[in-house]
Amino acid sequence: MILDDFKLDGKVAIVTGTSRGLGEGIALALAEAGANVVGVGISDSSATGQAIEAVGGEYLQVKADLTDSSCVNSVVDQAKARFGKIDILVNNAGTIRRNDFLDFTETDWDRVMDLNLKTLFFLSQAVAREFIAQGNGGKIVHIASMLSFQGGIRVPSYTASKSGVKGLTMAMANEMAAHGISVNAIAPGYMATDNTEQLRNDPQRNADILARIPAGRWGVPADLAGAVVFLSSPAADYMNGHTLAVDGGWLAR
Repeated sequence: MILDDFKLDGKVAIVTGTSRGLGEGIALALAEAGANVVGVGISDSSATGQAIEAVGGEYLQVKADLTDSSCVNSVVDQAKARFGKIDILVNNAGTIRRNDFLDFTETDWDRVMDLNLKTLFFLSQAVAREFIAQGNGGKIVHIASMLSFQGGIRVPSYTASKSGVKGLTMAMANEMAAHGISVNAIAPGYMATDNTEQLRNDPQRNADILARIPAGRWGVPADLAGAVVFLSSPAADYMNGHTLAVDGGWLAR
């Protein structure tokens, strides 16, 4: 049956940034589809693990500072030690810094680029090597952004990093498809998370954003569940190099 292609029974997924927000929702969605999850990040994600175990999944919390790409081999090793393999990687962890272009600092530039792009690249590289060694292919899903398509305001390093994510999605797909590895991305629209709290608390910016979203509301983590399960499943085997917008219609305006 076609619905069987969306099942992730027995799969092992690494998800970064699972302590809250989009990462927590993504991890739970994958678990509900049948996957066991390795949650990676600097913050405690035990609550996410409890939610996953409540739906019958297994969860491994790996503490790692993803702003430093030297952690990637340890992340992969811990995942393999617990579950014996890796089938899916979702690069969700990210950060944002806001300041005027003329005042933007090198520290804020590096902090965002290191997490959003550099570690994403090297973790993907390490996991892809595992996929090739295992011989069964795999799925890599990056979390991009509306600013993979647009310039934004007062977030130059975030825009640069998320534009880079979209480009890397295509570049990686070109090389990895021959190994049975699918590389795609999801570009969430304006989501009610910690990263957007400043925007939602600004009455004018909040009103401006909502006025452009045909769906008439901010997104929530559960809105990404279907997209991430799809791109992580056999149902998406012939999708590669694509960035899928889940945005309530934002880009259509």
